[in-house]
Amino acid sequence: MTKTATAAAPVTVAYGDGIGPEIMTATLDILAKAGARLAIETIEIGEKVYRRGIAAGIEDSAWESLNRTKCFLKAPITTPQGGGFKSLNVTVRKSMALFANIRPCVSYHPFVRTTQPTMDMVIVRENEEDLYAGIEHRQTDNVTQCLKLISETGSERIVRYAFEYARVHGRKKVTCISKDNIMKMTDGLFHRVFNRVGEEYPDIEKNHMIVDIGAAKIAAAPHIFDVVVTENLYGDILSDIAAEVSGSVGLCGSFNIGQHGAMFEAIHGSAPDIAGQGIANPSGLLHAAILMLRHLEQNEVADKIHNAWLKTMEDGIHTGEIFNPQISSKRANTRQFADAVIERLGQNPAHFTPVRSVKGAEGIKMPQVSLPRQGDKKLQGVDVFLHWRDEKPVDDLAGQLQSLSNSLKLASIDSRGLLVWPDSAAKAEKGDHWRCRFTAANDGAEVTHAQIVQLLQSLAQSGMDFIKTENLYTFDGQRGYSVAQGQ
Repeated sequence: MTKTATAAAPVTVAYGDGIGPEIMTATLDILAKAGARLAIETIEIGEKVYRRGIAAGIEDSAWESLNRTKCFLKAPITTPQGGGFKSLNVTVRKSMALFANIRPCVSYHPFVRTTQPTMDMVIVRENEEDLYAGIEHRQTDNVTQCLKLISETGSERIVRYAFEYARVHGRKKVTCISKDNIMKMTDGLFHRVFNRVGEEYPDIEKNHMIVDIGAAKIAAAPHIFDVVVTENLYGDILSDIAAEVSGSVGLCGSFNIGQHGAMFEAIHGSAPDIAGQGIANPSGLLHAAILMLRHLEQNEVADKIHNAWLKTMEDGIHTGEIFNPQISSKRANTRQFADAVIERLGQNPAHFTPVRSVKGAEGIKMPQVSLPRQGDKKLQGVDVFLHWRDEKPVDDLAGQLQSLSNSLKLASIDSRGLLVWPDSAAKAEKGDHWRCRFTAANDGAEVTHAQIVQLLQSLAQSGMDFIKTENLYTFDGQRGYSVAQGQ
């Protein structure tokens, strides 16, 4: 996965859209002047490729380069709105099996304005599943669904990586953030895996926070965090909060890593509103490139660039979005900022502690995980989701379902998770999306697939529009499905 210290490392580079070409040019100039040993292959991705009718925003020739180099330095791209265009970032992360996204967030007080001068945290974000699986369906006139998928293997992989990252980098604490007070099965699984894996790291402090209070604490008291591990969507949101609290989203880089490759990128977007003006800050992409150099075991070059960047910040040479007349000595454009970093190569900062790469950090143990043991799985019933739109009360729907001739009984009906039948105060709920739960006629008996097929045939014959089914299972006697609110 890593490269030798002497050979030029093959790297795929994409200049991206918007400000991408400007900040990539500046970044590559700094890398070259610092002595980075790179064999660069350039590919085109993003808006131009989308506009050629390629919905993924990336062509086969680009994939060939990525499969060769397994290392991708990517400037931000623009995804056109609408038209079925898929997020290129998500596509690349999933296609290259980059299961972890790591975003260090550091404040640079007093040279960058921030309310949190001691902030120094790392967010480790799961990268392949959760709502970012992108599995969505419009089911009725009124309701659209997005599936949240959390696996035990995916949770263990990211949690174990977070603990390994903390141990290698000398960090003392790992915080798990989820929402398992509401999503008790999906987020609950993530939290349980964190607790189980955490027992293997007694030298590291560990705790858990619900995502809402966790987000508030990141904004107000980030000093209480060290390493945060979380799910895909939460990680995306929390890392932007953390980056902004540190002083500017434009200063933060990130890397995505998997068993067979890595991608390095700034966390900000393509900023088309300032594209072509030469005023963009290249720091986020430069920090991503520094992370890439450490991944490629070119630590001396990485440290040289990082320390030169810190010295540039100390000397008050700042781009417009962080320029402060009380602190800054020069408002620099993109080119001037890059030149200032180049001029300081070989120098160390005076206020900040000079950076020294952690020996062995680029070789973090990549977690190997296996499927959980197969449990005793029993079919207990089925949830049938109906598109039913009628002015009659839901009791009428229940009556129609109960009149069907089948071997399963109607147990409950809910509307978007809220119980409306039987014995519910919410019977007046209006909608067109109904989850109808059927279980065995004899309580506790197992259900067969044939009985479910018979039920669906009866529904079809009666003109009912079933739009989705979910089988109800127990695993080792434990219920593997949720109940409705109010049930």
